[in-house]
Amino acid sequence: KAAAQLGINLVEHDFTDEYFVMMKNPRYGFGGNMNPCIDCHGLMLRTAHGLLEKNEASFLVTGEVLGERPMSQTKGGLNAVLKLSADRDLILRPLSAKLLAPTKPERKGWVDRDKLYDFSGRGRKRQENLAKSFGIRDYPQPAGGCLLTEPNYSARLKELLKHEGLVKRDVELLAAGRHFRLAPNLKLAVGRNKADNETLLKMAGEGDLIIRPDHQTKGPVGLLRGSYDEHGLDLALQIVARYCDVKIDKCDVKIDKKLALNIYSGNNQAKTLETVKPAEQEVNGYMI
Repeated sequence: KAAAQLGINLVEHDFTDEYFVMMKNPRYGFGGNMNPCIDCHGLMLRTAHGLLEKNEASFLVTGEVLGERPMSQTKGGLNAVLKLSADRDLILRPLSAKLLAPTKPERKGWVDRDKLYDFSGRGRKRQENLAKSFGIRDYPQPAGGCLLTEPNYSARLKELLKHEGLVKRDVELLAAGRHFRLAPNLKLAVGRNKADNETLLKMAGEGDLIIRPDHQTKGPVGLLRGSYDEHGLDLALQIVARYCDVKIDKCDVKIDKKLALNIYSGNNQAKTLETVKPAEQEVNGYMI
């Protein structure tokens, strides 16, 4: 949105594969969770440097502010990022430029250093005022933003690395719903709300099973991924049934307190109907 407001051409570039390689062994390690901030910034700048010529650009600009982040934006952190970049002299940090050594764009007169800034620290008021002066009013709030800094997401990512490794389709699934490890090679994701349910339906692919209650019952979508046997499937059905919003006296719950669930394959949507007893409290032991 900011690019559109400023009339700047936005270029999107997918470097997921390179990111996964970096995540396995970041040179500068992780922050408080699974956030390799320094290596992440370095990789972004190294990747962007490779796009300069294609986009007829001369140098790179970042929004980093000295002292704003405890790991990647200290003086040492900013220098470490430069070490990972392809050409440190082509990286301009205009918000804190007056507190840093002049770069090639400044020395060559491509950019007037006197018009740059000396922002530092965690306060955002000066940045917010600057954004307003450019007519930018719709921008993300400063807190959070990166899933890798969130404890719950990081725990899921660590667990995924232990079992499946970094596979794009599995990583994309981590942010949706509740997650259960049913076996070393079998996972279940269960939607918490409508948005989760829609996401899980879209993510179902080859070999996946979608589990959901019949149209008379309000309940979640479950996505089962991996190699499953009869026990694994039955456990997944019980867990999905546990989160269905039903009462014992409703018509879709059997006399033996079992609930009818529909099962769809990820591709051909072939449907079967299973009736299971909702899982007990013990399912929490499977939750990631």
